[in-house]
Amino acid sequence: MAKEDDLVFIEAGAEDAFEKGICCSKDRKSKGYQAKVSWLQQPHNREVRLLLVSKHVDGIIGFAEYMPSEAAWRPVSADNYMFIQCIVMYRKASRSQGVAGKMLAVIEEKALSLGMNGVCAMCSSGTWMAGKSLFEKNGYEVCDQLGRFELLYKTFRAASPVPSLIDRNRQLEKYQGWHLLYADQCPWHQKAVSDLMEAAEENHLELCVTRLETPEQARYAPTGYGTFGLIKDGKLLADHYISRTRFLNILRKEI
Repeated sequence: MAKEDDLVFIEAGAEDAFEKGICCSKDRKSKGYQAKVSWLQQPHNREVRLLLVSKHVDGIIGFAEYMPSEAAWRPVSADNYMFIQCIVMYRKASRSQGVAGKMLAVIEEKALSLGMNGVCAMCSSGTWMAGKSLFEKNGYEVCDQLGRFELLYKTFRAASPVPSLIDRNRQLEKYQGWHLLYADQCPWHQKAVSDLMEAAEENHLELCVTRLETPEQARYAPTGYGTFGLIKDGKLLADHYISRTRFLNILRKEI
Protein backbone atom coordinates (compact mmCIF):
# COMPACT_ATOMS: atom_id res chain seq x y z
CA MET A 1 0.00 0.00 0.00
CA ALA A 2 1.40 3.39 -1.02
CA LYS A 3 0.14 6.86 -0.07
CA GLU A 4 0.43 10.23 -1.80
CA ASP A 5 -1.32 13.26 -0.30
CA ASP A 6 -4.83 11.99 0.50
CA LEU A 7 -4.66 9.22 -2.11
CA VAL A 8 -3.95 5.63 -1.13
CA PHE A 9 -2.73 3.14 -3.75
CA ILE A 10 -3.67 -0.46 -2.93
CA GLU A 11 -2.29 -3.46 -4.79
CA ALA A 12 -4.30 -6.67 -5.10
CA GLY A 13 -4.01 -9.97 -6.88
CA ALA A 14 -5.27 -13.53 -6.84
CA GLU A 15 -4.52 -13.86 -3.15
CA ASP A 16 -6.73 -10.99 -1.95
CA ALA A 17 -8.78 -9.56 -4.83
CA PHE A 18 -12.05 -11.00 -3.52
CA GLU A 19 -11.70 -9.07 -0.27
CA LYS A 20 -10.15 -5.87 -1.62
CA GLY A 21 -12.43 -5.75 -4.65
CA ILE A 22 -12.05 -5.93 -8.40
CA CYS A 23 -13.55 -2.46 -8.85
CA CYS A 24 -15.21 -2.89 -12.24
CA SER A 25 -17.88 -4.92 -10.44
CA LYS A 26 -18.88 -4.41 -6.80
CA ASP A 27 -21.44 -7.18 -6.29
CA ARG A 28 -19.42 -9.98 -4.71
CA LYS A 29 -22.35 -12.39 -5.13
CA SER A 30 -22.66 -11.91 -8.89
CA LYS A 31 -21.46 -14.59 -11.30
CA GLY A 32 -19.29 -12.04 -13.07
CA TYR A 33 -17.47 -11.04 -9.89
CA GLN A 34 -16.85 -14.65 -8.93
CA ALA A 35 -15.74 -15.54 -12.46
CA LYS A 36 -13.24 -12.66 -12.42
CA VAL A 37 -11.78 -13.77 -9.09
CA SER A 38 -11.49 -17.36 -10.41
CA TRP A 39 -9.82 -15.96 -13.53
CA LEU A 40 -7.25 -14.17 -11.39
CA GLN A 41 -6.52 -17.39 -9.55
CA GLN A 42 -5.58 -19.32 -12.69
CA PRO A 43 -1.84 -20.20 -12.83
CA HIS A 44 -1.24 -18.19 -16.01
CA ASN A 45 -2.67 -15.08 -14.32
CA ARG A 46 -0.52 -15.20 -11.21
CA GLU A 47 1.34 -12.06 -12.35
CA VAL A 48 -1.81 -10.00 -12.97
CA ARG A 49 -2.03 -7.13 -10.50
CA LEU A 50 -4.82 -4.70 -9.68
CA LEU A 51 -3.92 -1.18 -8.56
CA LEU A 52 -6.79 0.43 -6.65
CA VAL A 53 -6.69 4.12 -5.81
CA SER A 54 -8.68 5.33 -2.83
CA LYS A 55 -9.47 8.82 -1.58
CA HIS A 56 -10.23 9.17 2.11
CA VAL A 57 -13.60 10.90 1.48
CA ASP A 58 -14.81 9.10 -1.64
CA GLY A 59 -13.41 5.58 -1.21
CA ILE A 60 -12.20 3.75 -4.34
CA ILE A 61 -12.15 6.24 -7.23
CA GLY A 62 -10.31 4.22 -9.88
CA PHE A 63 -8.21 1.19 -10.72
CA ALA A 64 -5.79 -0.29 -13.20
CA GLU A 65 -5.07 -3.87 -14.20
CA TYR A 66 -1.54 -4.64 -15.33
CA MET A 67 0.85 -7.51 -15.89
CA PRO A 68 4.02 -8.42 -17.80
CA SER A 69 3.34 -8.07 -21.53
CA GLU A 70 3.98 -11.78 -22.07
CA ALA A 71 0.89 -12.49 -19.92
CA ALA A 72 -1.40 -9.89 -21.55
CA TRP A 73 -4.92 -10.76 -22.73
CA ARG A 74 -4.85 -8.26 -25.58
CA PRO A 75 -3.43 -8.71 -29.12
CA VAL A 76 -0.05 -7.24 -28.19
CA SER A 77 3.49 -8.40 -28.90
CA ALA A 78 6.01 -6.81 -26.52
CA ASP A 79 9.31 -8.01 -25.09
CA ASN A 80 9.77 -7.46 -21.34
CA TYR A 81 7.32 -4.59 -20.97
CA MET A 82 4.69 -3.99 -18.32
CA PHE A 83 1.27 -3.94 -20.01
CA ILE A 84 -1.66 -1.92 -18.70
CA GLN A 85 -4.74 -3.90 -19.61
CA CYS A 86 -7.37 -1.60 -18.07
CA ILE A 87 -7.33 1.81 -16.43
CA VAL A 88 -10.52 3.46 -15.23
CA MET A 89 -11.40 6.57 -13.22
CA TYR A 90 -14.96 6.66 -11.89
CA ARG A 91 -15.34 10.39 -11.34
CA LYS A 92 -14.73 13.17 -13.86
CA ALA A 93 -13.34 15.35 -11.08
CA SER A 94 -10.65 12.77 -10.38
CA ARG A 95 -9.69 12.70 -14.06
CA SER A 96 -8.97 16.43 -14.00
CA GLN A 97 -6.82 16.11 -10.87
CA GLY A 98 -4.14 13.96 -12.47
CA VAL A 99 -4.96 10.84 -10.44
CA ALA A 100 -4.63 8.52 -13.44
CA GLY A 101 -1.21 9.98 -14.16
CA LYS A 102 -0.16 9.15 -10.59
CA MET A 103 -1.40 5.60 -11.14
CA LEU A 104 0.79 5.37 -14.24
CA ALA A 105 3.76 6.55 -12.19
CA VAL A 106 3.18 3.77 -9.63
CA ILE A 107 3.06 1.14 -12.39
CA GLU A 108 6.14 2.59 -14.11
CA GLU A 109 8.06 2.45 -10.85
CA LYS A 110 7.09 -1.20 -10.48
CA ALA A 111 8.26 -1.95 -14.04
CA LEU A 112 11.57 -0.19 -13.40
CA SER A 113 12.12 -2.15 -10.20
CA LEU A 114 11.67 -5.39 -12.17
CA GLY A 115 14.18 -4.38 -14.84
CA MET A 116 11.61 -4.13 -17.62
CA ASN A 117 12.12 -2.25 -20.88
CA GLY A 118 9.12 0.01 -20.32
CA VAL A 119 5.34 0.19 -20.10
CA CYS A 120 2.76 -0.10 -22.88
CA ALA A 121 -1.03 0.08 -23.18
CA MET A 122 -3.67 -0.41 -25.85
CA CYS A 123 -6.13 2.44 -26.32
CA SER A 124 -9.17 3.19 -28.42
CA SER A 125 -10.93 6.27 -29.75
CA GLY A 126 -14.22 4.46 -29.22
CA THR A 127 -15.80 3.02 -26.10
CA TRP A 128 -14.67 0.58 -23.41
CA MET A 129 -11.01 1.57 -23.28
CA ALA A 130 -9.00 4.58 -22.16
CA GLY A 131 -8.19 7.20 -24.78
CA LYS A 132 -4.60 7.91 -25.73
CA SER A 133 -4.53 11.48 -24.36
CA LEU A 134 -3.89 10.23 -20.81
CA PHE A 135 -0.79 8.37 -21.94
CA GLU A 136 0.50 11.08 -24.29
CA LYS A 137 0.30 13.62 -21.44
CA ASN A 138 2.56 11.31 -19.47
CA GLY A 139 5.27 10.78 -22.06
CA TYR A 140 3.91 7.81 -24.05
CA GLU A 141 4.10 7.57 -27.85
CA VAL A 142 1.94 5.73 -30.39
CA CYS A 143 3.94 2.83 -31.78
CA ASP A 144 1.29 0.86 -33.69
CA GLN A 145 -2.32 1.08 -34.86
CA LEU A 146 -4.88 -1.41 -36.16
CA GLY A 147 -8.40 -0.17 -36.88
CA ARG A 148 -9.65 1.90 -33.95
CA PHE A 149 -7.05 0.47 -31.59
CA GLU A 150 -3.71 2.11 -30.90
CA LEU A 151 -0.70 0.88 -28.94
CA LEU A 152 1.27 3.40 -26.89
CA TYR A 153 4.51 2.86 -25.05
CA LYS A 154 7.14 4.50 -22.86
CA THR A 155 10.56 2.95 -22.91
CA PHE A 156 13.23 3.17 -20.23
CA ARG A 157 15.98 2.15 -22.66
CA ALA A 158 16.47 3.71 -26.09
CA ALA A 159 17.56 0.42 -27.72
CA SER A 160 14.56 -1.60 -26.45
CA PRO A 161 12.38 -3.40 -29.03
CA VAL A 162 9.23 -1.49 -29.92
CA PRO A 163 5.93 -3.24 -29.05
CA SER A 164 3.41 -3.99 -31.80
CA LEU A 165 -0.19 -5.11 -32.27
CA ILE A 166 -0.95 -8.60 -33.55
CA ASP A 167 -3.04 -8.57 -36.73
CA ARG A 168 -6.29 -10.23 -35.69
CA ASN A 169 -7.77 -10.10 -39.19
CA ARG A 170 -5.74 -13.11 -40.28
CA GLN A 171 -7.79 -15.31 -37.96
CA LEU A 172 -11.29 -14.22 -38.98
CA GLU A 173 -11.76 -16.53 -41.98
CA LYS A 174 -11.47 -19.55 -39.69
CA TYR A 175 -14.78 -18.64 -38.07
CA GLN A 176 -17.65 -19.56 -40.38
CA GLY A 177 -21.19 -19.40 -39.06
CA TRP A 178 -22.01 -17.54 -35.84
CA HIS A 179 -19.32 -17.46 -33.14
CA LEU A 180 -19.05 -15.79 -29.76
CA LEU A 181 -15.62 -15.69 -28.12
CA TYR A 182 -15.06 -14.42 -24.60
CA ALA A 183 -12.84 -14.63 -21.54
CA ASP A 184 -13.58 -14.07 -17.87
CA GLN A 185 -11.04 -11.24 -17.76
CA CYS A 186 -13.97 -8.80 -17.68
CA PRO A 187 -16.71 -9.49 -15.08
CA TRP A 188 -19.37 -8.05 -17.39
CA HIS A 189 -18.85 -10.81 -19.93
CA GLN A 190 -20.82 -13.34 -17.89
CA LYS A 191 -24.09 -11.43 -18.22
CA ALA A 192 -23.48 -10.54 -21.86
CA VAL A 193 -22.74 -14.13 -22.85
CA SER A 194 -25.77 -15.42 -20.95
CA ASP A 195 -28.06 -12.85 -22.60
CA LEU A 196 -26.71 -13.53 -26.09
CA MET A 197 -27.00 -17.30 -25.72
CA GLU A 198 -30.58 -16.97 -24.54
CA ALA A 199 -31.46 -14.61 -27.40
CA ALA A 200 -29.83 -16.94 -29.93
CA GLU A 201 -31.83 -19.91 -28.65
CA GLU A 202 -35.08 -17.94 -28.78
CA ASN A 203 -34.35 -17.03 -32.40
CA HIS A 204 -33.30 -20.59 -33.36
CA LEU A 205 -29.79 -19.40 -34.12
CA GLU A 206 -26.86 -21.79 -33.86
CA LEU A 207 -24.28 -19.81 -31.92
CA CYS A 208 -20.95 -21.45 -31.17
CA VAL A 209 -19.66 -20.10 -27.85
CA THR A 210 -15.98 -20.43 -26.94
CA ARG A 211 -14.39 -19.35 -23.69
CA LEU A 212 -10.78 -18.26 -24.10
CA GLU A 213 -8.71 -20.00 -21.45
CA THR A 214 -5.18 -18.63 -21.85
CA PRO A 215 -3.48 -15.29 -22.58
CA GLU A 216 -2.10 -16.71 -25.83
CA GLN A 217 -5.61 -17.59 -27.05
CA ALA A 218 -6.73 -14.02 -26.34
CA ARG A 219 -3.69 -12.43 -28.00
CA TYR A 220 -4.40 -14.30 -31.23
CA ALA A 221 -8.20 -14.08 -31.10
CA PRO A 222 -9.81 -12.36 -34.11
CA THR A 223 -10.92 -9.28 -32.16
CA GLY A 224 -9.11 -6.07 -31.32
CA TYR A 225 -10.26 -6.21 -27.72
CA GLY A 226 -8.83 -9.69 -27.24
CA THR A 227 -11.35 -11.07 -24.78
CA PHE A 228 -14.70 -10.66 -26.56
CA GLY A 229 -15.81 -11.06 -30.14
CA LEU A 230 -19.02 -11.74 -32.06
CA ILE A 231 -18.31 -13.11 -35.53
CA LYS A 232 -20.39 -14.25 -38.47
CA ASP A 233 -18.84 -15.92 -41.53
CA GLY A 234 -15.45 -14.28 -41.04
CA LYS A 235 -16.87 -10.84 -40.24
CA LEU A 236 -16.33 -9.24 -36.84
CA LEU A 237 -19.66 -7.78 -35.72
CA ALA A 238 -18.73 -6.70 -32.18
CA ASP A 239 -15.33 -6.41 -30.53
CA HIS A 240 -16.53 -5.76 -26.98
CA TYR A 241 -19.42 -7.01 -24.88
CA ILE A 242 -22.86 -5.95 -26.07
CA SER A 243 -26.38 -5.93 -24.71
CA ARG A 244 -29.18 -8.28 -25.66
CA THR A 245 -30.90 -5.40 -27.47
CA ARG A 246 -27.89 -4.65 -29.62
CA PHE A 247 -27.44 -8.33 -30.40
CA LEU A 248 -31.06 -8.55 -31.60
CA ASN A 249 -30.51 -5.49 -33.79
CA ILE A 250 -27.49 -7.19 -35.32
CA LEU A 251 -29.54 -10.32 -35.97
CA ARG A 252 -32.17 -8.34 -37.84
CA LYS A 253 -29.50 -6.91 -40.13
CA GLU A 254 -27.59 -10.16 -40.68
CA ILE A 255 -30.39 -12.72 -41.10
